[in-house]
Amino acid sequence: MLENNTRDINFRQSGESMYKLAERLFPICRSITGNGVRETLSILQETVPLDVTEIPSGTHVLDWEIPNEWNIRDAWIKTPGGEKIANFRKSNLHVLNYSMPVNQEVDLATLKEHLYSIPEHPEWIPYRTSYYNQQWGFCMPHNQLEKLEEGNYQVKIDSEIKPGALTYGEFIIPGETEEEVLFSCHICHPSLCNDNLSGIVIATELAKFLKNLDLRYSYRFLFIPGTIGSIAWLSKNEEKASRIKHGLVLTLLGDASPFHYKKTRSENTEIDEIMAYLLKDEDEAKLLDFSPYGYDERQFCSPGFNLPVGRISRKPFGEFPEYHTSADNLDFISAEKLGESLQLLVRAVSVIEGNRKWINRKPKGEPQLGKRGLYQAIGGATNQEDFRMALLWVLNFSDGEHSLLDIAKKSKIDFSILKFATDKLVSSGLLTSK
Repeated sequence: MLENNTRDINFRQSGESMYKLAERLFPICRSITGNGVRETLSILQETVPLDVTEIPSGTHVLDWEIPNEWNIRDAWIKTPGGEKIANFRKSNLHVLNYSMPVNQEVDLATLKEHLYSIPEHPEWIPYRTSYYNQQWGFCMPHNQLEKLEEGNYQVKIDSEIKPGALTYGEFIIPGETEEEVLFSCHICHPSLCNDNLSGIVIATELAKFLKNLDLRYSYRFLFIPGTIGSIAWLSKNEEKASRIKHGLVLTLLGDASPFHYKKTRSENTEIDEIMAYLLKDEDEAKLLDFSPYGYDERQFCSPGFNLPVGRISRKPFGEFPEYHTSADNLDFISAEKLGESLQLLVRAVSVIEGNRKWINRKPKGEPQLGKRGLYQAIGGATNQEDFRMALLWVLNFSDGEHSLLDIAKKSKIDFSILKFATDKLVSSGLLTSK
């Protein structure tokens, strides 16, 4: 049973394991294509047997085209005095992601046209990209930019942009049914921890936990570059996409802020109800209405697909100052918060797996529970009075119209206790699935 396996998880230990994986992945320079993505997926394959797909540059995917592949070896600026600054070897955020190669001498005015900084946070390096416009650039702390002196600067970016492929990883856990639950995370960001090493390591740990269990649904995990990755996957997998009955995009799950759930496009799907139920008792948790701006949920929820895919995060993107800066580092996330986020997702899977409609086989009057030994079927930490009430609630509302989640919301009894009661009623022959 999933519930029994859930009770065996040490979420603190899992958090520490996820944090160590984040530490290992942090130095890698990732982008929407390139060897950094391949290296990242190779490391994840040590834990989860990912299938890796490569889609060649120039391939048309829906209304888009797979771009040329970008790889970088080194980059720096050399001051008039010979000092190397904005050194890629010290932080891969120093280079405008997808910068074209350059090796030339420029004056200060020209150099500043290619520099990015954050005046309001002068110690931080910004993260900037130029995926589809060929240019070059460097990112640096604003206080360093202000100290640059007049003179000639040598700039070098040892990169390549040429035909290659877009790479993504995928892992399927077969269940009793071909109907699927999707977990998706983006793998295109370089040395940024909350966005989105947190999503990557949590998806990996969740897949590791689920892969050997007997499950009702099939589970699909996608490790994809943002936007172009989900578009590419949808373009190649329209038939598979139609099997998705529940989905979550995982991102920004390692910091200390409260949970935020962004609803699906329909805003009334089962996954919306499940996440609202799970977050109702979480301090300061918020439910966000759908909007067509954000992460890959906007691709899965585009009108031509309209999949039931929401997004779970802590503080949403752009709403915390560390977002897309060097301050989104290993100090910004914690093993404790990663463990808490994993626990929420495991609870979500438990509800997804257990939420179905039942039929009371003896609906006329209350069946005698004592002679079936049900009042003594108290397991572990289950409260006896809650269990007895759960039996009555499940029997009364198992009319083929109410799901177990409906009963949980009506009764105010925890879903896990209702599920335990349901299992006992099924074993005793009092319930049958609709």
